[in-house]
Amino acid sequence: MASPNSPDLFDLTGRTALITGGSRGLGKEMALAFARQGAEIMIASRSIESCQETAAEVFQETGRRCIPYACHVGRWDELEGLADAVWNEFGGLDILVNNAGKSPLYDKVVNVNEQMWDSVIGINLKGPFRLTALLGTRMSERAMHLGRSASIINISSVAAIHPTPDVIPYTAAKAGLNAMTIGFAQTLGPHVRVNCIMPGSFRTDISKAWNWDLVDQGMKRIAMKRVGEPHEIVGAALFLASDASSYMTGSVFTVDGGIPT
Repeated sequence: MASPNSPDLFDLTGRTALITGGSRGLGKEMALAFARQGAEIMIASRSIESCQETAAEVFQETGRRCIPYACHVGRWDELEGLADAVWNEFGGLDILVNNAGKSPLYDKVVNVNEQMWDSVIGINLKGPFRLTALLGTRMSERAMHLGRSASIINISSVAAIHPTPDVIPYTAAKAGLNAMTIGFAQTLGPHVRVNCIMPGSFRTDISKAWNWDLVDQGMKRIAMKRVGEPHEIVGAALFLASDASSYMTGSVFTVDGGIPT
């Protein structure tokens, strides 16, 4: 663990990270940020081509190894392969970021069918549970052996505490992810810290489908008066991934531009 007076409090040299949904949006920005701080990365998403493109970009910019891996996080049976792959590739894992998510649009709540419900819950909640369960104990044993802590970061959403009619399945999944963060913090402590970032509205690929007239109206009520840019998640992610947050676990960390309570 770095000294509190160390200039390298955010240094991730010698650390390894797995980021689901790591090929674009917030996940891509976190991959680049961790690599700039010295970490080696594995990024996973459903598209191997997208992962390969981002992995090449990370390596070109930072010189750090970035491994692409194709996996559907919502499919229980695929996650054991992902857990084994990252462990075999790096010989261990220090940072897990459960970032993959989806929130499909629907016109009326009665039109949410079982397939949509299961898909949203699967990617946003079931996948993070299974992957954390598979990797958490291994990470704890390794961290104890190395004499340092490991970090798991769940990426939730302010929808978990500000639910709206158009994202009810997503809201339910992210509220569950917030609760699961606290449960896993108790389960995996003291050697694995488990925390959660709860972002507000960020300008990512998902935002291309938004009704921007409504978004702009909504932004008038928050302190920053605008949506977030993807790189603005980096500070919170580095804080939770590194020794800078060595006494923080079971916390839900809001990054939402100042939504009033």
